[in-house]
Amino acid sequence: MKLVNIGFGNVINASRIVAIVSPDSAPVKRLIQESRDRGMLINAAQGRRTRAVIIMDSDHVILSYLQSETVAARLGAETVGIWEDEDDA
Repeated sequence: MKLVNIGFGNVINASRIVAIVSPDSAPVKRLIQESRDRGMLINAAQGRRTRAVIIMDSDHVILSYLQSETVAARLGAETVGIWEDEDDA
């Protein structure tokens, strides 16, 4: 089991992560509110501004103050290649 630090000493199981998204869009804001209503929201931002929303396979939604790119980098995930044209690589 690989654990990933998401800030303030909070760690999550990397194999259970489905997506890491930015909290700025309306659909993600609705997802956060729905998770809060169902009791499935975990706020690991500890009072700071939410910069990443982590969606888990257990339907939990975790808020982090770290940027999405930072969390992905800690996972060792590639965050760039999908938007580049393969001919440019």
